[in-house]
Amino acid sequence: MTNTSQEFNTAPIYEFISRSLGILVPAVTIFLGDHLGIWTGNTTVLLICCAIYPVIILLLSLSAHLRNSQLRRPLFITLDAIWVGFFIAYFQFAAIPCLVLLIMVNTSIMSLGSVKHWMTSMSALVVSLYASVQFQGFNPTYESPFLIDIAAIIAMAAHFIITSFYNGRQNNLLAQLHEKLRAEQSKQQSLSLKVAKYISPQIWESIFSGNKEVKLETQRKKLVVFFSDIKGFTALSEQLESEDLTELLNNYLTEMTNIALKYGGTIDKYIGDSIMVFFGDPKTQGAKKDTLACVAMAIEMRKHMKVLRQQWRQQGVKTPLEIRMGINTGYCTVGNFGTESRMDYTIIGREVNMASRLESAAEAGEILISQEAYALVQDKIICREKGSISAKGFSRPVPVYEAVDFRHNLAAKSSFIEHELPGFSMYMDTNRINNYDREKIAKALEKAAHKIKDEAKMQG
Repeated sequence: MTNTSQEFNTAPIYEFISRSLGILVPAVTIFLGDHLGIWTGNTTVLLICCAIYPVIILLLSLSAHLRNSQLRRPLFITLDAIWVGFFIAYFQFAAIPCLVLLIMVNTSIMSLGSVKHWMTSMSALVVSLYASVQFQGFNPTYESPFLIDIAAIIAMAAHFIITSFYNGRQNNLLAQLHEKLRAEQSKQQSLSLKVAKYISPQIWESIFSGNKEVKLETQRKKLVVFFSDIKGFTALSEQLESEDLTELLNNYLTEMTNIALKYGGTIDKYIGDSIMVFFGDPKTQGAKKDTLACVAMAIEMRKHMKVLRQQWRQQGVKTPLEIRMGINTGYCTVGNFGTESRMDYTIIGREVNMASRLESAAEAGEILISQEAYALVQDKIICREKGSISAKGFSRPVPVYEAVDFRHNLAAKSSFIEHELPGFSMYMDTNRINNYDREKIAKALEKAAHKIKDEAKMQG
């Protein structure tokens, strides 16, 4: 992109050449008019002005103040229009030279692509023309010698040729710049997507949308904090090869993460088989809805573990892995922690520690919630009192509750059917079964029931 930028920095040079060819029209007209004795006046001074005018504009264009300014071209084209107004009056409205000058200056103005700039430049031309007529007098001579007309037309042609060449070059450079910008944008997009895999989607979206500043700052917010880990994972890690363990763990984390994102949770971190999620930042629905979403997420995670256990059994994993979870709602400090060169967007505080203690105190398959969380979800979730626990870092026993399930799921029309015994495991969600599979499932269950009954009779 540097080469393209350098090409664009030569724009003042191309404008100097174009302006020099443009100024040839009045210069040649003045010279020939003086030679033919048509116009009187100090032609030498005017010719000198014609010679130095493009140089002065070039020097101004190369100045640090105007080099990259968007006002550079409009300003100088307006100055060109002022000169044209003066020359039209000086040439006593000679048709061909004046028409040539008007065509050239209008072409330059229209290249700016702005009606506002056109009106400004033409207004400047009219004012200059009026002032010049007042100074020189109004003595129109609409015809000029053939030689002057031809010279003016030739100079205009040369001006248009160099201008067309420059515009074509600019268009090519713009096309190259556009392609490079597209390639750079594609590269940056690819990099941003790779970086996004290392942070929570909600945080990534907040940063790239400009809603969140990347600096060391924190705030106090009421959040819902979730911790989970796998009961029996440590024992399993001693039985499996590291490659198999890694595949199992990544499968588990992928499935649980998808569920967390489905409910709007912000993934804080993974610590081995442990997952930390929080609700309420960067987006919140209010403490009640955030807590309900977190508990709903935990319930679905627990149910989905049954599906994962069946998959793992088919892969030779016999250890009955169970998930245990802890949920707490309270005020936490959330934001960027670390240094200016390395930050971590996370949460800290007493309520975070409480959620971690609840997860550690939970039994396999249990979802323990704090009293604050219980108060917010008890109308939707059936909960059991679990008494109190003595949590490290808390001076008094902490009352806890177990989140069982949604009240409507435990009603008579519940869509979930699940049962697990040694040698038998069944998990079924009737709402998710396709109609064309229902007959197959019914036949499979009938076949299994007949087999169990037949074997029971033989053993009896």
